[in-house]
Amino acid sequence: MHYPALVPGILLRRYKRFLADIELEEGREVVAHCPNTGSMRAVNVPGCRVWLSESTNPARKLGWTWELIELPDGKGGVEWASVHTGRTNALVEEALHGDVIPELAGFDELKREVSVEGARLDFRLRDANAQDTFVEVKQVTLKESDGHGYFPDSVSERGRRHLEVLAELVDQGHRGVLLFCAAHTGIDDVAPAAHLDPAYAQALRAVAARGVEVLAYGCRVTWAEGRPGAMTLDRRLNVDLERCWPGSEVESR
Repeated sequence: MHYPALVPGILLRRYKRFLADIELEEGREVVAHCPNTGSMRAVNVPGCRVWLSESTNPARKLGWTWELIELPDGKGGVEWASVHTGRTNALVEEALHGDVIPELAGFDELKREVSVEGARLDFRLRDANAQDTFVEVKQVTLKESDGHGYFPDSVSERGRRHLEVLAELVDQGHRGVLLFCAAHTGIDDVAPAAHLDPAYAQALRAVAARGVEVLAYGCRVTWAEGRPGAMTLDRRLNVDLERCWPGSEVESR
């Protein structure tokens, strides 16, 4: 997935969920749209360098969109995280068409945003035998202090509903897949965040036992002309349905 020409700045603060104050390198302060409705736990770090895209639509109220943030990796380097949840499906669709995800290869038809069982799932893949695979994608950017990735970063009733829909489809004879898209280059594995949403963790383990497949893929960021040029999925990650963050007992109270 290629980015438009991104502009660097420093994150000053994120507020009202959808707004972020950014100081551009030239010294000008702008208000950017933050396309992420979640808590952004661990990726909302004032003082870090961020990258913005600029809108060419004069009718837009906010001319800037927050795309990426650089986070310290604890070793003197940086890790990249995408805060733009709206780009996740495009990233996954590109990977599907490029056969980057072998578990989901071999389809003849791809349809996005499929309404089924009273919910909307991200993809329906249909093969030559008219067999359907339903895929729900979840962006993962939460890397906790134990070095592991977790989802969700806050309570997600909608996420639990998606799990139940996938399980219902499996019961009907279809294939149901939950795909964690780790849009954080420092995440190498994923687990349910029982310390933040124990009900989601329990539901995920339950639907996996009913036959819902759980996959996770990681990403990398490539540079072009001195700025981030593209993000791509490039490797399968391990999913550990039983792992708990060491702070679980504290966080869940």
